[in-house]
Amino acid sequence: MASIFTRIIQGEIPAHKVYEDDQYLAFLDISPLTEGHTLVVPKKEVDYIFDLDDATLTGLMLVAKKLAPAIQKACPCLRIGVSVIGLEVPHTHVHLIPMQSMRDMNFSNPKLQFSPDELAATASRIRANV
Repeated sequence: MASIFTRIIQGEIPAHKVYEDDQYLAFLDISPLTEGHTLVVPKKEVDYIFDLDDATLTGLMLVAKKLAPAIQKACPCLRIGVSVIGLEVPHTHVHLIPMQSMRDMNFSNPKLQFSPDELAATASRIRANV
C-alpha cells in the first residue's frame, strides 16, 4: 500500500507544496512544530533513509540545503533545524524546522494549527524565495 507521502506525490491527497522536481517534493507539514515546518521527500518510496541509494540520498540533502534559506527568509528564525526520525511514515523524509531555540525541535511539543489559507500563504512565501 502506498504511503501517505506517495499519495501526496501522486496528487491523491492535497498538500501545500514549496518545491518539486522530477525526483523530490517538499511540502508543509500539516502538524507543524513551527510555522514553515517543511517535509522534503524523495518521490521514490523507500522507508529508511539509509536504504536510499547514494545519489538519491545526496539529492535529498541538496534539496534540503536549497530550501533552508528560502524557509528562513519566509519565516524569520535563528536557524533551520534538520531532523530525520523515520518512524511516523514509512517513506523517507527530512524535516526542515524554523527554530529560535532547541525547544522548537522537540517533537513532543504540541503541534500548531494553521488554517488552509495560512498554510497557503506560508507556502507561497517560501516558493517566492526558492
